[in-house]
Amino acid sequence: MVIYLPSQSVEESPVLDELTPREIVRELDKYVIGQPDAKRAVAIALRNRLRRQKLTPEMAEDVMPKNILMIGPTGVGKTEIARRLAKLANSPFMKVEASKFTEVGYVGRDVESMIRDLVDISIDMVREEKLDEIGDRAESAAENRLLDLLLPPDPENPDDTSKSREKLRERLRAGKLDERMVELEVKDRGPQVEIAGSNFEDMGINIKELIPAMFGSRSKKRNMRVEDALEYLIQEEEQKLIDMDLVTRIALERVESNGIIFLDEVDKIAGREGGHGPDVSREGVQRDILPIVEGTTVNTRYGFVRTDHILFIAAGAFHVSKPSDLIPELQGRFPIRVELKSLSVDDFVRILKEPKNALAKQYVALMETEGIKLILTDDALLEVSKFAAQVNETSENIGARRLHTIMEKLLEEISFEGPDLKKKTVKVDAAYVRKQLAEIVKDQDLSRYIL
Repeated sequence: MVIYLPSQSVEESPVLDELTPREIVRELDKYVIGQPDAKRAVAIALRNRLRRQKLTPEMAEDVMPKNILMIGPTGVGKTEIARRLAKLANSPFMKVEASKFTEVGYVGRDVESMIRDLVDISIDMVREEKLDEIGDRAESAAENRLLDLLLPPDPENPDDTSKSREKLRERLRAGKLDERMVELEVKDRGPQVEIAGSNFEDMGINIKELIPAMFGSRSKKRNMRVEDALEYLIQEEEQKLIDMDLVTRIALERVESNGIIFLDEVDKIAGREGGHGPDVSREGVQRDILPIVEGTTVNTRYGFVRTDHILFIAAGAFHVSKPSDLIPELQGRFPIRVELKSLSVDDFVRILKEPKNALAKQYVALMETEGIKLILTDDALLEVSKFAAQVNETSENIGARRLHTIMEKLLEEISFEGPDLKKKTVKVDAAYVRKQLAEIVKDQDLSRYIL
């Protein structure tokens, strides 16, 4: 038996300041197989950020991030490397497809929306961190408010009230009062106004905040279960305790100094004017993206954001076009080029087994919820990897994503029959894999549709 469930112990996250580029690569190796060149490039970029923070403000201002262009087919780990890097650095991270943007003057999303979205992500990140800090205080305050409703204070007998209150608190914490009803004053959300035809997000206007200000905040009484009332009161207390001005300030600063934007499908906008293709605005999109990457100031509903020190990681397959088809100014803004290699059979085997979130481990865990002990042997995983490589060669090469389709097809019968199986130990070996997949892979027309 080769597949096992990882232990549930929580590992401590390494302190980023102490990580050398080699150790950053080692952290990325836990989730992404292969692609050493790309990992080295992002590790150096991340380390340079830490180095920049130790410089004098005057010098740091002039040290620009070295943006990276990843070149490689789909499914080889480009997005995952960038996402894991951002998680490791606790940086606001945004993945956008360059092909979604249109040149100014055309209907569609403008490029500045990626910065606004990144700010929203950063606000949520910082807010969650602050919630963790004040969570206990908010819960305690909400508990006291709820106890006041369940047992109003008696000024004449404060000692008796105090004893009864503590007994009631114990019952509340034990969940014995969850089904009791309590009358609570809740804030009315105000009228539901639907506005179509205007892009308020691009104007930096928050309609959700605007409507209560226009109509005033009203409240009404509602009967609620104690469990729901406690949840509502905790949220109210959290809103009171969180300083949103501080959250916004920290979030904007984090975007400007630590933000990472992953610009995918950049090869789709690499056509030059006069070239063939349906989209006449491709070069225009490049020209619109250029000032964002070079460094400009974007107006968001939380304030102005400078993009000078945001790290941009662009990626594309570049099957039809090539990096030199990008406009020269944009090419110059991505000085680091790394080519990601197509995945081999050995890579597929490692992807199935080694990462913390390995696909084989996921299926073992899913089956265990049904009480089924799924055993995936080494030769079975090798056979799956060979089939994946074969189908990638004969049809569209979608990299490691092919493993998802093949594993799903392989274990379809076990997944379907799982709850009804009498025998709770299921062994999947190479013979079982061949039996389930050989005919589909052999019939190329069928494999195109199924795998």
